[in-house]
Amino acid sequence: MQQRQARPRLLQAMVDAFSLPDLRRRLLFTLGILLIFRFVAHIPLPGVDLDALKELFERNQLLGMLDLFSGGAMRNFSIVAMGVYPYITASIIMQLLVPVIPRLRALSMEGEAGRNKINLYTHWLTIPLAALQGYGQLVLLSRGGVVVVEGVLPTAAIILSLTAGTIFLVWLGELITERGIGNGVSIIIFAGIVAGYPQMVGQALTARENMGGLIAFLLLGLATVLFIVIFTEAHRRIPVHYSRSIFRGRRMYRQSGSTYIPLRVNSAGMIPLIFAMALVILPGTVASYFTGGVAGFFQNWTVHWSYWLVYFTLVIAFAFFYTMVIFEQMNLADTLQKQGGFIPGVRPGHTTATYLSQVMTRITWGGALFLAIVAVMPFIAQHLTGVQVVALSSTALLIVVGVALDTMKQLEAQLLMRRYEGFLR
Repeated sequence: MQQRQARPRLLQAMVDAFSLPDLRRRLLFTLGILLIFRFVAHIPLPGVDLDALKELFERNQLLGMLDLFSGGAMRNFSIVAMGVYPYITASIIMQLLVPVIPRLRALSMEGEAGRNKINLYTHWLTIPLAALQGYGQLVLLSRGGVVVVEGVLPTAAIILSLTAGTIFLVWLGELITERGIGNGVSIIIFAGIVAGYPQMVGQALTARENMGGLIAFLLLGLATVLFIVIFTEAHRRIPVHYSRSIFRGRRMYRQSGSTYIPLRVNSAGMIPLIFAMALVILPGTVASYFTGGVAGFFQNWTVHWSYWLVYFTLVIAFAFFYTMVIFEQMNLADTLQKQGGFIPGVRPGHTTATYLSQVMTRITWGGALFLAIVAVMPFIAQHLTGVQVVALSSTALLIVVGVALDTMKQLEAQLLMRRYEGFLR
C-alpha cells in the first residue's frame, strides 16, 4: 500500500489501467488502430511531385488547414490525404439542418433510434462530399504542377481512392469508439496533429536562432494550453428541482430532489474557428488562380494585423451563431417540464426557455472571447517572440487539449467503476 501511494498519481493510474485485462485490451486496440492510420498516411498516390507539393503548401493556407485534419497525410498526398474532414463537414451540415427540416427534427426527438438514423444520413452525405473535395484537391494540385493526370480513368481512380481513404478512416474511428477508448474520429485527428509536433520541434532546435524567443514561445504555448483547459471545463450550473408522486398501496407520497444543468461556457468547441478560418482564407484561395496585384495582396494579407482582426471578429460571430443553433436543438425547457423539473424562481415553459436563453447568451460572451483570443494567439506569439520557424495552430491546440481531456475522463470513469484512483481528482 505504501509503495502504491509513493508512486506519482498519473503513473499509478496508468499501471492500474494496464493491469485490468479488459481495459488493457481497449488501450492496445486503440494504439493498434492508430498505427494502422499512420502506416496508411504514408502510402502516396502515383504521379505526385513532392517538391512541388511542398512549395504549394507554403503558398496556400487552405491546404495547411486541410492537412491539419488529415494528420499530415495531405503533405504526402497519400490515399487518406483528405483525412476525416468530409465527415466533419457532413456532421456540421446535419447539425445545422436538424432544426430547419421537420423530418430531421422529429428524428432527433426519437431517442437512440433517431440519432442512429441521423448518423446514417451523415455517413451517406460523407461520400459525395469526399468525392467533391477529392476532385477539388486534384484540380488544385494539377494546376500547381504537383500531379499530372491524363484521361478520365486515372482521374476517377484517384478520386475513388481518396473517397475510400476517408471512409476507411471513419471506419477506423468508429472501431476505436466501439472497442477502444475515447471518440475514435477525434483520436485519429489528435494522432495526426501530435505526429507532426516532433518534426516541428526538431526544426526549431536545428535552427538554433533566437533561443530566448523560442523559450518565450514555448511558455506562451503552455499558457495557452492552460487557458484552453480552464475554459473547456468551465460551465455555469443552473439549479433544478424535481418533484414526483409515488403510490405505495393506497397512499401517495411526494418525493423531491435537486440537481443542476451544466451550461458550458464554450459550447461551440472548435467549430467557430473552422468556419472563420475557411472564410478568411477563401479570398486568398480564389486569388491564387489569378495573377497580378490582387493575388499578391491576398497572399501577403495573412501577415497583416487586419487579417487577424477580421479573423477575431468572425470567430466571435460564429461562436454565437453555432452555440444558439445547438442550444435550440437541446430544447431544455420542454425537457424539464416533461420530467417534472423546474428552476427555482422561474415559471416552467416559455419563461424558463427565455431565462435559459439569456443565461446562455451571457456566458457565450466568455466562450466567444476565449475562442477569439486563442485564434489570434499565433499572431501574438510570433510578434512577441520573433520566432517564425514554429507555427502555433490554435485549432490544433484546441483539438489536442479537448481530445486529451475527454479520453482521460473516459479512462477515469473506467477506473472508478473498478474502485481505482484515476487521472483526475
